[in-house]
Amino acid sequence: MELHDVWFALIAVLWIGYFFLEGFDFGIGVLTKLLARDRTEKRVLINTIGPVWDGNEVWLLTAGGATFAAFPDWYATLFSGFYLPLLLILVCLIIRGVAFEYRHKRPEESWQANWEHAIFWTSLIPAFLWGVAFANIVRGVKIDQDKEYVGTFLDLLNVYSLLGGLVTLTLFTFHGAVFASLKTVGDIRDRARRTATTLGLVTAVLALVFLIWTQVSHGDGKSLIAMAVAVTALLGALGFNLAGREGWSFALSGITIAAAVAMLFLTLFPNVMPSSLDPAWSLTVTNASSSPYTLKIMTWCAAVATPLVLLYQGWTYWVFRKRIGTQHIVDAH
Repeated sequence: MELHDVWFALIAVLWIGYFFLEGFDFGIGVLTKLLARDRTEKRVLINTIGPVWDGNEVWLLTAGGATFAAFPDWYATLFSGFYLPLLLILVCLIIRGVAFEYRHKRPEESWQANWEHAIFWTSLIPAFLWGVAFANIVRGVKIDQDKEYVGTFLDLLNVYSLLGGLVTLTLFTFHGAVFASLKTVGDIRDRARRTATTLGLVTAVLALVFLIWTQVSHGDGKSLIAMAVAVTALLGALGFNLAGREGWSFALSGITIAAAVAMLFLTLFPNVMPSSLDPAWSLTVTNASSSPYTLKIMTWCAAVATPLVLLYQGWTYWVFRKRIGTQHIVDAH
């Protein structure tokens, strides 16, 4: 296997890690409106991700940096062609981080309510747009012979990509609801489980349509296996959620995300951005990659740094593993 193939697989792993971790982050943000009944319960939900949300976003930075270094033409075409949606995602992530930190800085109800609105919308919008972006990458976009995107923003808003956005939005929110039931106690835990059941059923319908569409249009034997794993894991997550086994349900909802993202990358390979104008103009792991020497240096750096990052992040989750409830929320200052 060539190094550019290895780095394509590693970038897929980074996106899987990002969507697995940031997925329940986004879900919790959306659930602050759908699940929480008052400000105290909103604080409970936000506190479930308070110690880890910023660490989860490191996976996005790493995925973007790895793409820039390993496949510069892919990075350039992606970020120029998808400029508006990616800029909107970036703005949302910035505002979202500020909202988490500033929400509790002043006691006025209007101040806190405005930042809570910001948390909701800046969680919902990226959760939807990531699905739109990846669906378009799989579907193919207007790339010319100079490896430049020549389409418009409206070309990205097609039925397939909008369905992909709905799938990621509902799947992340379901993942967040399962995480909320895993991390809370009391009435909010019970309602999180009931909410997860409803969201899981909606997600199952949307995901099944999207994955079958993807498989029929772009898939092969390997992607079919990944699709089967995603569907089976999602049904298993629903079953364990109904049985009150939140740990197993969360693990399986994470496997659903991992298998679905793996399926998308399997349908892409060896392309990284297919051209809908002419298949010969598509960006591939070969014509979009950096030099072998660059990839070799990156491989050594990743081999040293990755285990350290994983150990640190795993330790963080272990330290903050306990459940919380409304009784753990002190009165506002």
